[in-house]
Amino acid sequence: QVQLVESGGGLVQPGGSLRLSCTASRLTFSSCHMGWFRQAAGKERDFVAYISRFGSSSDYADSVKGRFTISRDNAKNTVYLQMNSLKPEDTAVYYCAAVYYYSDYASPESYDYWGQGTQVTVSS
Repeated sequence: QVQLVESGGGLVQPGGSLRLSCTASRLTFSSCHMGWFRQAAGKERDFVAYISRFGSSSDYADSVKGRFTISRDNAKNTVYLQMNSLKPEDTAVYYCAAVYYYSDYASPESYDYWGQGTQVTVSS
């Protein structure tokens, strides 16, 4: 079955950086739109970033614009999330997601495939 495997999470101090990776298997990666979402403890899963099939289009939640960058390497079946200037409020489990055809790329309900998540904790 389809697998999405995230990595790169961890504990970082405020102002620090992390790069998350998500490697996909058993799907046609270059035909998939990809998204990053996050879920803080006790809260709903929120949109973070989106990238189109060949990377020509991307979008971000207002809370991360200017700090986070989404990118992809279709040759490696991998999508990345570079996170800079991290804040304590960025603490969450981060999930990557894939979909061939979406209705709303910022809605978790639009995505068919999900990774298991990777914890990001921003704390001094």
